[in-house]
Amino acid sequence: MAKARAQVETVIFGQRDVVDQTLTTVLAGGHALLIGVPGLAKTRLVETLGIVLGLDDKRIQCTPDLMPADIIGAEILEESDDGRRHFRFVKGPVFAQILMADEINRASPRTQSALLQAMQERTVSVGGHTYELPAPFLVLATQNPLEQEGTYPLPEAQLDRFLLQIDVGYPDHDAERRMLLATTGSEDVKVEPVLSGPELIEAQKLLRQIPVGESVVEAILGIVRSGRLETTEVEEVKRHVAWGPGPRASQALMLAARARAVLDGRLSPSIEDVLELAPPVLRHRMALNFAARAEGVSLDDIIQRLLADYR
Repeated sequence: MAKARAQVETVIFGQRDVVDQTLTTVLAGGHALLIGVPGLAKTRLVETLGIVLGLDDKRIQCTPDLMPADIIGAEILEESDDGRRHFRFVKGPVFAQILMADEINRASPRTQSALLQAMQERTVSVGGHTYELPAPFLVLATQNPLEQEGTYPLPEAQLDRFLLQIDVGYPDHDAERRMLLATTGSEDVKVEPVLSGPELIEAQKLLRQIPVGESVVEAILGIVRSGRLETTEVEEVKRHVAWGPGPRASQALMLAARARAVLDGRLSPSIEDVLELAPPVLRHRMALNFAARAEGVSLDDIIQRLLADYR
């Protein structure tokens, strides 16, 4: 994965944390939601990952008029040579190893929900038949900030299917200068594949065998459970949180911590891995109440308070 990181960074400048979190998601076998304003190379990052990891990738541009059949496919009526009619299923772009859903929050809620079964069970059901998706199957979706016009907030159930919410910020001065020179010149930088689908699957299986220390397990449980109104002792959570993270947050944090350790060349995750990955794991699995918004309290403030006891 270190080679994959090096290849990606030849075309993605100044986004080391974003690249690492995305590779962490891929290695953990999860899905990633990349949030940022247009023009921050979110689409380029996903396209580059498809090449570097040697995976079959497809892209859908989400718009308000996109229909579920445009994603998962549809049955069409055909007539054979003997005059008999039958339905044939035409697979949609979801039948890929990496599905890039560009600006996913511009699709209607009905279309967004078409991805729920695919993201959770890695299958698609159409016309009473269930079809297996290719392995590995990863959804890397990009999203514009919700305050922009023409967007639909993703439902909580779908947000919970994303392993990490990766916030993509602006590059610093030096990185933007490199990007400016590289993208406006005549030379086109090419990346090379360093992995294949079967190799990635083996890496994902190996990841689940990595031992995790008891202190790390307790840190994961303590952080996640302290974010719930029913089990927290943190006063800020009681005052400002509407609903907290479910058990899937603990699972995501465990897998992500293991993946981050592997990316750094370590054989076991540490509490530092948990603290580093807790914000992208939790920020889309919690919601603030009206009192928090009225007092100017942000979700990141609450998450940092949850982590304070473990620093």
